[in-house]
Amino acid sequence: MSPLLIESTDLTPKVIFNPEKKEFEISGESRPENVRKFYEPVMDWIDQYKSHLVSVKSADEKLIFKFKFDYFNSTSAKFLTSIMLKLDSIKKEVIPVEIEWYYDSPDIDMKVSGEEFSKMVSVPFHFFSVN
Repeated sequence: MSPLLIESTDLTPKVIFNPEKKEFEISGESRPENVRKFYEPVMDWIDQYKSHLVSVKSADEKLIFKFKFDYFNSTSAKFLTSIMLKLDSIKKEVIPVEIEWYYDSPDIDMKVSGEEFSKMVSVPFHFFSVN
């Protein structure tokens, strides 16, 4: 399956979904002018990847998705919730999934945001304080 690579801008995060290298990461700031336009290809890719995993009956041990946000706005949070639910579906139906949530140590709000997301899904979350 082809990777999804989106470079970051001042308003949008970097997205690296590279199944061959087992790299799945969203990082940076998320406050796009059109949040739907930005996140729909990301969510579509996850749906396609799930179908791919089902078709190949993947023997991968688990998938680890990394979230390393400096900031995201409330509209982005709605789409991030959708992404988390898609990952939860993969975990329940196909293959184990874990989420690594990174936050700057002084940014307790970002940690709390990750904790809130973790309550919405059955995917195990691991929290990492950086800096």
